[in-house]
Amino acid sequence: MSTQTAPRPLPQPNTVRNPIEVVAGLLSRHSVSILQRTFGIVFLAFGVLKFFPGASPAEELAGMTIEKLSFGILSGYPAVLFVAVAECIVGLTMLTGLFYRFGVVVLGMSLAGIVSPLILFTDRLFPGGLPTLEGQYVFKDLILVGGALVLAAQALGAKLRAGKEA
Repeated sequence: MSTQTAPRPLPQPNTVRNPIEVVAGLLSRHSVSILQRTFGIVFLAFGVLKFFPGASPAEELAGMTIEKLSFGILSGYPAVLFVAVAECIVGLTMLTGLFYRFGVVVLGMSLAGIVSPLILFTDRLFPGGLPTLEGQYVFKDLILVGGALVLAAQALGAKLRAGKEA
């Protein structure tokens, strides 16, 4: 009697992959990086505009917001310049990945300022309860908060993973 066991057959590679799993894998590997870069592009573009008086449609509201949040210490063009510098810092850190955690902190502070007009200037943004174009502009910035939370989680070491949630 032999004590040898028959060799197990090698597993056959699965050559047909589920398309949903393929897409999930791609998203898992690349979506946060793409989110980071798109934040960089948007923040850098809008930040650069604020260096040129009259070029940004949000210039007046940004200046008023910083004036309120700084209790009048910054007002007018210096307030807008403060926003421009902060947005460019966020943009450059997101695009390059250099000083990324610092950029995420500046992003968090910037977002507090970006969405604060919803509370500080409600009557201006929603006269009669309906949003102005400016109100819509600020309201849609709430989506940036969600994206920023993803970037902050990544900066703190969280990993996006493909798979079904339990």
